[in-house]
Amino acid sequence: MDINTINVRVKGLSAEEVARSRQAHGENVLTPPRRRSLWRLYLEKYEDPIVRILLFAAAVSLCLACFNGEFVETIGIILAIFFATTVGFYFERDAAKKFDVLTALGEEQPVKVLRDGRVQQTARRDVVVGDVVLVETGDEVPADGRLFESRDLDVNESSLTGEPLAHKSADASFFDSADASGRDSADGFSPSEKPSSETAAYPASLLLRSSMIMGGTGRMVVTAVGDETEIGKVARTATELTAIKTPLNLQLDRLAKLISKIGSAVSFLSFLAFLIHDMLTSPLWHTDDYLAMAEVVLRYFMMAVTLIVMAVPEGLPMAVTLALALNMRRMLKSNNLVRKLQASETMGAVTVICTDKTGTLTENRMTVQEFYGQRERMAEAIALNSTAELNGNEGIGNPTEAALLRWAGDYQEWRRKARIIDRVPFSTETKYMSTLAEIDGQQWRYVKGAPEIVLSMCRLSETERQEAERMLLSYQQRAMRTLAFALGQDELRLQGIVGISDPVRQDVPKAVADCQQAGIKVKIVTGDTEATAVEIARQIGIWDDRPESHLTGTAFAELPDDEALQAVSSLKVMSRARPSDKERLVRLLQQQGEVVAVTGDGTNDAPALNHAHVGLSLGSGTSVAKEASDITLIDDSFRSVVRAVEWGRSLYKNIQRFIFFQLVVNVTALLLVLGGSVIGTEMPLTVTQILWVNLIMDTFAAMALASLPPSHEVLAEKPRSASDFIISKPMARGIIFLGCSFFAATFVYLYWLENNAIGTGVNTYELTKFFTVFVMIQWWNLFNARTLGSQHSAFHHFFWGKGFVLVLVVILLGQWAIVQWGGEMFRTEPIPLDDWLQIILLTMPVMLLGELYRMYLRLAKK
Repeated sequence: MDINTINVRVKGLSAEEVARSRQAHGENVLTPPRRRSLWRLYLEKYEDPIVRILLFAAAVSLCLACFNGEFVETIGIILAIFFATTVGFYFERDAAKKFDVLTALGEEQPVKVLRDGRVQQTARRDVVVGDVVLVETGDEVPADGRLFESRDLDVNESSLTGEPLAHKSADASFFDSADASGRDSADGFSPSEKPSSETAAYPASLLLRSSMIMGGTGRMVVTAVGDETEIGKVARTATELTAIKTPLNLQLDRLAKLISKIGSAVSFLSFLAFLIHDMLTSPLWHTDDYLAMAEVVLRYFMMAVTLIVMAVPEGLPMAVTLALALNMRRMLKSNNLVRKLQASETMGAVTVICTDKTGTLTENRMTVQEFYGQRERMAEAIALNSTAELNGNEGIGNPTEAALLRWAGDYQEWRRKARIIDRVPFSTETKYMSTLAEIDGQQWRYVKGAPEIVLSMCRLSETERQEAERMLLSYQQRAMRTLAFALGQDELRLQGIVGISDPVRQDVPKAVADCQQAGIKVKIVTGDTEATAVEIARQIGIWDDRPESHLTGTAFAELPDDEALQAVSSLKVMSRARPSDKERLVRLLQQQGEVVAVTGDGTNDAPALNHAHVGLSLGSGTSVAKEASDITLIDDSFRSVVRAVEWGRSLYKNIQRFIFFQLVVNVTALLLVLGGSVIGTEMPLTVTQILWVNLIMDTFAAMALASLPPSHEVLAEKPRSASDFIISKPMARGIIFLGCSFFAATFVYLYWLENNAIGTGVNTYELTKFFTVFVMIQWWNLFNARTLGSQHSAFHHFFWGKGFVLVLVVILLGQWAIVQWGGEMFRTEPIPLDDWLQIILLTMPVMLLGELYRMYLRLAKK
């Protein structure tokens, strides 16, 4: 495919040329990194130190079993370990698949290309070699390409070179030397553009995939796609990502260490108590049967190790990962695309939301409602002093410029008549855009931008100025966005003013009220005027008419840090804010101990999005904003921010519920085994039984409690402090009370069995009933764990959590199967139906007493 200069500059590729290029060079997709094999990932599960200890114990047990022929318990331990590691592997693999699906969404982001003579949008993956791509401020470069047209183009190439700002310019000789691919030599550089060691890493005319356009505009011809891009080559040798520990993970690590120390101490004491008791009471230790002695020591060693397995909350990381993965998938359905897993939990601790206006609070449906001036000359200015395009009625580019083009009418006719000589693109610092164009042999400068800036550049009489300011105030008091236009050759004259309406979304006032009820402060930070920003604040319900509630970006920047730190608490609206102002506001709020979320859609929002605890970009926002954010609001709605808070708080509660349930089981089991060693009974729970209980505690409970749906009631609570320990005081009291209560009940039952045993001790049938009683107590306690942090009945919206109901059924059926067919492996004997019913009824008070307590709390609240 020969690239024709005129064809590229004016028309771009045809549909046939696109197809041929794609066939020759492939899709614009980076090949995912080669992953470790499934077997390698699975075997990594056995690298856990606890699992290795169990495997060692199982190996020694197997050696002894070869002598006495009793393989049943050894097989049971091996199967239990295999099942536990397989479950962990499955969930990690499932989470990885979901993450791959979310990552693939990035290849669908729209790119502006010139094809068949018109500008259109296509997915990034569909860009081909030879395409003409249009880039402007805020865009992410979709592929490697050579610039043939540029205006004040600055690019962030830090993803490849570490250079945060590189100036780029067009290569005028590109079309003279390029071959079919747009490259003319093996390294892709034209002879005049070879980089040297003294200059930049890449030629000034070369744009690289994944770099960000920080300012200016340009057009480039794509020279490489997919793996042939520079970043594609780098990705082959650098594909591993590192995990970052979140504050929640650090809390859980501290909790795990504390529990591990306690569990290890209890396990060691139990080992010594059982062994010493056996030495004092068994005649075996007065014989020469050292093999039998080794068997006894090994049995108690395995019991101690298994207690450590039960005490160590190794299920916590899996529970958190599972909860985060479930949240990620569910939040995607509610229009929240979570890019960083920990962000969904952090949203639950947010205390301040700094939101922009356009798109988040308003509909981002820009329409010119009012204008002041000569329509024909303003239409001319709009057509020439703009980089946006229309595809039918849909805008391509800045929404405000698209609204102006729709109002202007046949803008292409004006563009055909004019020759653009120079252009100064809009920036948040200058707040205006300027274009120098030649029409009929005369040069005219067109300026549009913030009214106060444009008016200051114009020559105006006092009457003209007063009239313009009166119109501006009228538009702004109706929450319209205002732009002023100026035209001139030697000096600028005011052409006119337009008022652009962008109505508040219908669901925003209710969403803001929900935030305020949840103890979250909402602050508007916008580049719009004071009148517009304040009117929007009034419409959504956060304005209180106090002078300290509003500051302009300029006034805020002039405040010393100590004064600014005091001002941010009462601040509700910041108008005419610049990127540095927004970032400074975020930093000062964080100094006050606030957990800050920021919404934004533009490149100018990126610094604040990056420095916030949680950055929320808009689905319609720029790639720079999305790259700097943690969550993307697909529907651009503030309502989605509230849903993210709801999800985050509910997720934290679900993790607390799992910890509560797990620690109650821990306390009960550890005290029970230690108590059993004191009264000298046979181990009340065998290794395989404890492993089954551990499976209930870690895996099934994690699935049940992590899958509970979010509750809107969490928005009635105040935000938790980021420094709060995950085990609250009420939780700690509940864990100690229930753990000790369950221990007392089961210990009394065990003591009764021991003292009423006939012959050599408690028989297997009675121990089976004891094992079932222990499991059923924990089964009923799952109902209490489900309601932790609320006063509702355990059956409130019971079937909303289908995963919880399923896990209850699985545990019950699993216990029945183990009792009926576990045999020697689980030291069980079948028990009849009437005994089952008796055990269920006798353990039911665990849930019933919890129900009575919650009923008391509900009545007391009334």
